[in-house]
Amino acid sequence: MISERMERQLDFIVAIDALKDITRQSITTGSRRQENDAEHSWHLAVMAMILSEYAEDQTIDIAKVISMVLIHDLVEIYAGDTYCYDEKGYEDKAEREQEAADRLFNMLPEDQAQWMMSLWQEFEEMETKEAAFAATLDRFQPLLLNYNTEGHTWQRPGITSEKVLKRTEIAKEKVPQLYEYIERLIQRSIERGMLKP
Repeated sequence: MISERMERQLDFIVAIDALKDITRQSITTGSRRQENDAEHSWHLAVMAMILSEYAEDQTIDIAKVISMVLIHDLVEIYAGDTYCYDEKGYEDKAEREQEAADRLFNMLPEDQAQWMMSLWQEFEEMETKEAAFAATLDRFQPLLLNYNTEGHTWQRPGITSEKVLKRTEIAKEKVPQLYEYIERLIQRSIERGMLKP
């Protein structure tokens, strides 16, 4: 007989399948279709494993970083994806996402709901070394996709190199080698006409 705990866990697992249907603004480098949130989260998890050696603090708990990047966008199942340069969308983003987190994570048994909520909140606050590294990757991945798709989302009105650099600024202190690479990609993007100065 299935326990109530397992039933709640399985309901949650089925519910998060909807992440595959939440599209993002970035496009994939191969098919040039919009990536979805599940693909984005998977990409970040792999990036965390590969790029962890560049974290400024080498005592970082990479398993925790991977957990964060795998769950950080789950709230978008109910809150939707907010484009990072959408100032209007950011006005109520925190409220929408908190409501979504409460709704989604509370599907789980209480101990797992609290664990997942605390990981999500830690990521959002970006204060711990793990959250800062996870947030750096979250901001770097779209830049990398844009660079490899001729600046696809950078072609929208109002997107400038200054905005892109500001968005990735967290890397400056937490992953300085990666930040140097980010600066180089932004400069190349300007030179190639993919990004406005």
